[in-house]
Amino acid sequence: MELLIALAIGIVFGSGIWLILRPRTFQVLTGLLLMSYAVNLFIFVMGRLWIDRPPLTPAQAVPDPAMVADPLPQALVLTAIVIGFATTALYLVLMIGARGVTGTDHVDGEEPDQ
Repeated sequence: MELLIALAIGIVFGSGIWLILRPRTFQVLTGLLLMSYAVNLFIFVMGRLWIDRPPLTPAQAVPDPAMVADPLPQALVLTAIVIGFATTALYLVLMIGARGVTGTDHVDGEEPDQ
């Protein structure tokens, strides 16, 4: 299971890097989103991956810290999702404004000569 998650995180992060290196602003924005998703997934996985374990502890039992998931990575990922949404909205507004000013969505501001 850990190998599968590690490969998925690596593929998503690698796809994000590939998109960041593209010449269009929308592709750069999509690459940033993919990289943030990969990092969020990595942080979330740090809280442990378990199969066939209950997510909650019984009401009368004292929870064993070794047997429950760590809530800190979950809180960090939730915060990162909110911050990522806000920065994506900001980048989108800047991208639309730059397209209106320059007339192109190329990252250099002008289309290269073929």
